[in-house]
Amino acid sequence: MTDLPRRQQRARGPAPVRHGRLPQRRLLAAVLKLLAGVVAIAVVTSVSVAAFAVWDVARSVKHGVTLVTLPGHTPVPQDIPDVGAIPGGVNLLLAGTDSRSGLGGVYNSAAEQDASTGEGNNDVTMLLHIAQDHKSMMVVSFPRDLMVPIPTCPTPDGKDTVSGSSSAQFNTALSRGGLACVVLTVEKLTGVTIPFGAVINFNGVSAMSTAVGGVTVCLASKVKDDYTNPPLDLPAGENTLVGDQALSFLRSRHGVGDGSDLGRISNQQVFLSALARKVVSGGVLGNPVQLYALAKATVQNVTPSQTLTNPTTLVEIALALKDTGLQNMVFLQYPAVADPDNINRVIPDEEASTAVNDALVNDQPVALTGTTGRAAEDPGATATPTPTSSPSETATAPASPTGTGTPAPTGSSGAVDLPSTVTGQTAAQQTCTKGNN
Repeated sequence: MTDLPRRQQRARGPAPVRHGRLPQRRLLAAVLKLLAGVVAIAVVTSVSVAAFAVWDVARSVKHGVTLVTLPGHTPVPQDIPDVGAIPGGVNLLLAGTDSRSGLGGVYNSAAEQDASTGEGNNDVTMLLHIAQDHKSMMVVSFPRDLMVPIPTCPTPDGKDTVSGSSSAQFNTALSRGGLACVVLTVEKLTGVTIPFGAVINFNGVSAMSTAVGGVTVCLASKVKDDYTNPPLDLPAGENTLVGDQALSFLRSRHGVGDGSDLGRISNQQVFLSALARKVVSGGVLGNPVQLYALAKATVQNVTPSQTLTNPTTLVEIALALKDTGLQNMVFLQYPAVADPDNINRVIPDEEASTAVNDALVNDQPVALTGTTGRAAEDPGATATPTPTSSPSETATAPASPTGTGTPAPTGSSGAVDLPSTVTGQTAAQQTCTKGNN
């Protein structure tokens, strides 16, 4: 699907923040960066340098956002050990805001400020789920144009509430009630409880891609997009993206796939999988300078929930992924179909979304059986890699404390085979972006 100009779009619920000609979206690349980057504190070898690193990163952390839970959802206590992986599973939501407020530079122009100020819209939203046994991970991307129920939410200052809607555009949740409202909306949609969350802005994406020395992505064909800032004009082949160019690549809609937001999601997954490979096997984890720079860039450009304001928590979440394995890190799009009431909106695919929700609630690893998405292709794969855990390991995994549901059928690997309508890829798949030119 492609987007019509906003003046032609029919909204439900509160009017969304206005957008200018430049698309928004910051990557969830932050999600892995947010986690892997803070390991810097744990690997700095000098005691004095490590002490300074902890102090310097800690003083950069912004005031935390208070999250609330839906009725019937019980927050899971998180006991933080001195050093080591966080015990049990993790659900962490990352919301990318399109707000230009306070960013300065090119975003300080009248046109940029007119495009989006204040809280902004959550035009990129990802849920990171780490299994209780740390053997598998899912990153679920939610389409910005998804029509969903949005519950009653507290206002960002916590002094009042914003009435919910039975059906509203998903990306309006942030402008309604800040990060807490985005978390509540995803909890209502999926059935899981989310104790951790963060909002990242444009500057954060640029700073973090620079901190890891750039991310090399494969382009099956050239990517050209004059609607991003800066504009994109990338040739086919291998391209190393740094700073604002990486941001433009992740924001690009017109330049990738079929020009839709769903195409943009699969393009972001190409970037994320490449980032994961670099962090895990490309030397980032063994480079204290890059790791510290990544940790600092993260906390300076992210507004975390109160549960994430302690840098130690970030380190422990990062360590939970240390031995997961690239083939067990799955990036997928929350399954959706066209909205019968509006061709420029989507609604959850009932069968496929139930399978995804049940896997999340029951803490089960998943295997993808569908394609890589509208803007990605896997030129070298004959089949989608599946998690490597043995059936005995996955079949006896403890149920997630974040909710209850009916376990879906499992394949020969012990992982849940998701319907073929669920698109995505693993971090082990070296996919390429398809340009829209």
